[in-house]
Amino acid sequence: MRNHLATRLIFEQSVPGRRAVQLPTCDVPTQDLAQWLPADQLATAPLPLPEVGESEIVRHFVNLSTLNMSVDSHFYPLGSCTMKYNPKRHERLSRLPGIVDVHPLQRDEQIQGLLQLLYEMQQMLGEIAGLPAVSLQPAAGAQGEFTALLCAAAYFRDRGEHRTKVLFPANAHGTNPASAALAGFDCQQLKGAKNGLLDLEELRRSVDDKTAVFMITNPNTLGLFESQIAAAAEIVHAAGGLVYIDGANMNAIMGITRPGDFGGDMMHYNVHKTFTGPHGAGGPGAGPIAVREFLQDYLPGPVITAEEVDGKTIYRQKLPAKSIGRVRSFFGNVGILIRGYCYLRTLGPEGVRAAAEHAILNANYLKASLKDVLPVPHGDYCLHEFVASAQSLVKERGISAMDIAKRLLDYGFHAPTVYFPLVVPEAIMIEPTETESLATLDEFATTIRKILMEDPQLVKTAPHTTPVSRPDEVLAARHPQMCWAGCATTPETP
Repeated sequence: MRNHLATRLIFEQSVPGRRAVQLPTCDVPTQDLAQWLPADQLATAPLPLPEVGESEIVRHFVNLSTLNMSVDSHFYPLGSCTMKYNPKRHERLSRLPGIVDVHPLQRDEQIQGLLQLLYEMQQMLGEIAGLPAVSLQPAAGAQGEFTALLCAAAYFRDRGEHRTKVLFPANAHGTNPASAALAGFDCQQLKGAKNGLLDLEELRRSVDDKTAVFMITNPNTLGLFESQIAAAAEIVHAAGGLVYIDGANMNAIMGITRPGDFGGDMMHYNVHKTFTGPHGAGGPGAGPIAVREFLQDYLPGPVITAEEVDGKTIYRQKLPAKSIGRVRSFFGNVGILIRGYCYLRTLGPEGVRAAAEHAILNANYLKASLKDVLPVPHGDYCLHEFVASAQSLVKERGISAMDIAKRLLDYGFHAPTVYFPLVVPEAIMIEPTETESLATLDEFATTIRKILMEDPQLVKTAPHTTPVSRPDEVLAARHPQMCWAGCATTPETP
């Protein structure tokens, strides 16, 4: 049964005069705020806040939370974002007093424990990447891209080279060209080969003495490993350019191969994708970057260094010699970084590799389970994710990728990413992650098959069990309150 309280706005529950807290009468002299603050800074009337009791507040937010899907309550096959299990132990450890009670302006000698953790995190990220110099500052993957490109721009300025162009393949994440443009570069998209991989000849034709950076995701957004990546790096390096590896899909190759070993000069990590930092609703996030030694002087600071003093290791904050400056306050989002640190220390080197291998196994199992009803245009073998196409279903039954995604909500599964990447028509990107059981994968595959056997009209009008079914998406984005008030819901199915 749908919980009607979960769909009521807090303002609809307001009763004049109702309070959650009753404060005692003030027993010290009071003064008029007008004596202390400018008149234009004072409100002329009370704020229009809801007036509700404590029980109503608690029930409202608990009921509201029941409308959410999360990895704690549902299977979340969200390819491109990698919503995967976040160990609760890591949550507890990241809240230890020695971490959450530390002030970032304390002297280095007072926070040696925290600095040691951050230093070790830098070292582990550098080892996994095969790129020794690391900055933990960027607060998200996209900011990590932007930061690395700023480092590249500073590097070329320092060398007196005027390089203006960034290349990226057609299946790149949208943040790649956005970050490049924001960093002041011109962007050029490369056509992909028919097999879903990089077209090496297209790259060779496009590289010239104006090429600053070639940005590529490996594995790419189709879930395929770019087997020609070393050759591509040689082409770019021969022209004096740098190779940037988008680390969004590192969870498929960590412990197996390293970007630095196959030609990457820079990369970023998405801590929520690779190391289970909780993610949703835009954050909080962390996007550390790793670079080759010749780029380390341009990293944003502080970076954490270690030195031996009288037989004891001392950790210090240091601004690199030619740093581009801060891109985030203090160390970055320390709480998320600590969660990633705990994840890596829990798994160890063998466990890191095993996590990637299980992600690959789960994705290929699910791909094989669905290939007869959801064909995958590119690749017989995928890594951590695969991109199926519902194009034939549109022609045969009038059911689109969006229809399938919406109907999955009625069965208790979060929808996978749809319509990305654009190189696959009616794309459905599915990523089960390494933490899901065989039973869950089988249930998901069975549900997909069941949906494809249902009355197309039932699927095209789904979801039927949510407070709002199919709002006008453009209107919802531009006028969310209007949409809430004006969008009709469909009746529940039996």
